Amino acid sequence: MKAHKPKLPVQQLAILAVARFAEPLAFTSVFPYLPEMIASFGVEKKDIAKWAGATSAVFSLAQSVTAVPWGRASDRFGRKPTVIVGLFCTMACFLIWGVSTSLPMAIVIRAIQGASNGNVGIIRTMVAEMVPEKELQPRAFSIMPLVWSIGSIFGPAFGGFFAKPADRFPGLFGGSKFLNAYPFALPNIMGSIIFMVSLTTALLFLRETLATKRHSRDWGLAVGARISEALGGRHHHHRGHRHRRYSFQDDEAAAPLLAADMLPSSKRRTSSAASSPVATIDPRFEKVEPPTMRAVFTRQSVINLISYTFLALHSVAYDQVLPVFLNYPEHEGPRDWAGDTRLPFVFSGGFGMDSGRIGTIFTLYGVVCGVIQFLVFPPLCARFGVLRCFRGCAIVFPVVYTVTPYTVLVADPTWRYAALVAVMCTKAFAVIIGFPCTTILLTNSAASLSVLGTLNGFATTFSALGRALGPALAGAAFSWGVRRGVIGLPWWLLAGAAVLGAVPVWLIEEGESPSRRRGVDDDDDSDGNDEDEEDADGDDVQLLGGASRTAINAGDALDAVDVPEDRIVPDPAARDGLPLSGSLKSSSVFQGYGSLAGEHRRQ
Repeated sequence: MKAHKPKLPVQQLAILAVARFAEPLAFTSVFPYLPEMIASFGVEKKDIAKWAGATSAVFSLAQSVTAVPWGRASDRFGRKPTVIVGLFCTMACFLIWGVSTSLPMAIVIRAIQGASNGNVGIIRTMVAEMVPEKELQPRAFSIMPLVWSIGSIFGPAFGGFFAKPADRFPGLFGGSKFLNAYPFALPNIMGSIIFMVSLTTALLFLRETLATKRHSRDWGLAVGARISEALGGRHHHHRGHRHRRYSFQDDEAAAPLLAADMLPSSKRRTSSAASSPVATIDPRFEKVEPPTMRAVFTRQSVINLISYTFLALHSVAYDQVLPVFLNYPEHEGPRDWAGDTRLPFVFSGGFGMDSGRIGTIFTLYGVVCGVIQFLVFPPLCARFGVLRCFRGCAIVFPVVYTVTPYTVLVADPTWRYAALVAVMCTKAFAVIIGFPCTTILLTNSAASLSVLGTLNGFATTFSALGRALGPALAGAAFSWGVRRGVIGLPWWLLAGAAVLGAVPVWLIEEGESPSRRRGVDDDDDSDGNDEDEEDADGDDVQLLGGASRTAINAGDALDAVDVPEDRIVPDPAARDGLPLSGSLKSSSVFQGYGSLAGEHRRQ
């Protein structure tokens, strides 16, 4: 048979990206006006930085507390409804935040906003369920970080432009009593429009990825299909079959039903309706058992969680301390190399940049991150593999952190800024490669798909703790260091944290996607040769997000009824099915991600 290369579910990934876009835009739009907002509550100027840090910390801490319950909720009720609830809660908190009238109110709302949204881990789980093919995962997992980068580029500009509109545009908004009373409400109102777009897109067009919920009736999709049909879009008339599921693969061909003698002996079933063209679904498919902690915390999962937490801690702390370093005044006059400057550790001074120049630097930083995510990361992983790329990043981080403070010692301003940009771009390269890699490795460390949502919930919890702890410690170290003329102290502490975080990276073993792993035949009694296995690799249709499945060719009645292969009662009359043992062996997965480069060039 002609082999079919796996393809990305581009349409569903794009819909998920639209649903995701509102959150980074809302999160980063707060930063430009946060100091002014806190000052408007009557806080003294010297305490603004402390309380600004507190509002960020409570968000991460609250998110860490509720991430696992949100993950478990997604395992029980489905990914899509959980994401929609999270988006709605975030939008509501975002609106209330804009009309905060006191510091306690702002902090409480910020905490509720963090607690009411676990979408980071859930969306990561959805991507993993959509794309179980390892050769496609680098490209798929780079999309959501790219969305975050785009939102991070537009978010600060968005917040800064719409904040205090009565002062900035008195002719247009000066007469508004509401905007004069709540000067920071407009960015949140405008952001809520983006949230409505994300919510509507998710409700009408996003498909459920949890295998046990995929067969359920989705009224949102039904309405979305009618809207698309009314607007002249392509519409497939799906019948109301209880076990019908929407295929994630664009234009995927339906494969023949597995023959009974092709199934592993442990998974063979008999059917009372041998002549039926449609397979019967095992009733046990409906039963959902909550995952145990032992199933969630395997050895490899724990190692990946530790690595992920350290990465979040030091990389986010770097991004939080860097603006303070850039804003810190330059060293006045020539350096006294025997007095206030004694290399390699004793020296002081920053870049003395104003907020405008810092904003320009970080805009450039965001653009570089976006380019790396979409254009560099996929082919790089196709060439070297996910684990090798992650290990390379683990080596780069300590070097970048150690070198960063020394850029202020470059005498010529032009070369000083060039050195800074070079260091930031190197850090961008490492972090943009590192985060998707650790996400892929963590996903593939899951014992099964049933624990994936819970595992990603714990990942969100631990990473949120790292994001709260890292900036707090680095900020305290910065304040302590500048008083003693050791401005490099926070950077060297981060370098030490990066070294500690690199240790578990060398203990990680690259595993199979849980979607693939569930379909692996353990019997090893197949008579198929290598050529048959190669053909099967192409024709076996993988239902993204569940175990390996086979699309049932039932004529025009059903486009692609896909269920887990261990839940299928096959039709004995179908004798031309593909050998399961050949198509699902781990050796059939493109371990070198070779097809990814071709897919990347083709697109």
